[in-house]
Amino acid sequence: MDLAYTQEEQEFRARLREWLAKVLPELPPQPSPDDWPGRRAYDLGWQRRLYDAGYAGLHWPVDAGGRGASPTQHLIFLEETERAGAPYVGANFVGLLHAGPTIAAEGTAEQRARWLPPVLRGDEVWCQGFSEPGAGSDLASLRTRAVRDGDAYVVTGSKIWTSHAEIADWCELLVRTDPGAPRHWGISWLALPMDAPGVTVRPLRTLAGSTEFAEMFLDEVRVPVAHRVGEENDGWRVTMVTLSFERGTAFVGEVVACRRTLAGLARTARANGRWDDPVLRRRLGRLHGEFGALWRLTQWNVSAAQRSGGVPGTGGSVFKLAYSHARQELYDAAAEVLGAGSLALEEEWVRERLSSLSYTIAAGTSQIQRNIVAERILGLPKGR
Repeated sequence: MDLAYTQEEQEFRARLREWLAKVLPELPPQPSPDDWPGRRAYDLGWQRRLYDAGYAGLHWPVDAGGRGASPTQHLIFLEETERAGAPYVGANFVGLLHAGPTIAAEGTAEQRARWLPPVLRGDEVWCQGFSEPGAGSDLASLRTRAVRDGDAYVVTGSKIWTSHAEIADWCELLVRTDPGAPRHWGISWLALPMDAPGVTVRPLRTLAGSTEFAEMFLDEVRVPVAHRVGEENDGWRVTMVTLSFERGTAFVGEVVACRRTLAGLARTARANGRWDDPVLRRRLGRLHGEFGALWRLTQWNVSAAQRSGGVPGTGGSVFKLAYSHARQELYDAAAEVLGAGSLALEEEWVRERLSSLSYTIAAGTSQIQRNIVAERILGLPKGR
């Protein structure tokens, strides 16, 4: 990837900065973290502003409703919005970063026309229905059944850790359509309307006190066959596309956020005298190097995805493995900089530190990522 910016890219950055400086002061106050209807409205409102200004789905293909921007423009957008303190995707996370890109890559023309514009406009929210109580990291062991009945599937089962389920309109849902097939071959990827009869959602409270996850119970829910993305029983391959987006490009904005947090910690350490500790200085310096390397890896992954038709490759597992551990260490270092009173400081620090613990599990555990790196990148034999 050429890391030198062209005149066009510099002009794009300047226009974006100008727009952000104008629009961000006009935003209403952010709702409470526990006010999910309020957060949905706030996040959808921000997405609509991006859409009206031409920044929604910046890097999506033009035929999927995006602008077909270059990888460098995409990264400039992420850098500038994060540095300006603009809202992140929030409740739009699954639609914009998982389901939407998957449908853009694998969906029919009719499916793309139905589901992608509402995501980009900020009209609809998606949730993710992959994991089950007995199928987390071993996702292929899922048991939620989908039995074909004419032009619909009748779905029965349960999901857990269903992101944003209580405010979602649609769910990217994995189901078993052929229980007699080998477990990776009997799965299908469906788009489930969350208001369908038989869908029950029960929010789960995390360690950080949030309820962005939920249990979801499906009792003979009818899902049209037309809502299947990909062929029947080919859902595992489609799922790998989804997970490639989740691991490869979905966290890139957060790398910029972590670098900004790290710079803030260094300023705080200088102000409160902790900078005099050489061990702490080395720790912060090492983290600075790690997040700098992660940003370069991000640039490489985004460029590689662009060259391969938009779908990230297995390099996303390298990124996700390194990032999840670096993020945990960042917030451990934050506690060291802020001292014993850090738990009494503003709630955001505490929530982010607790949230960082989940990153070695989210989007596939670190153990799963190591297996992928070993087998698919290094070519090592599979473990027993």
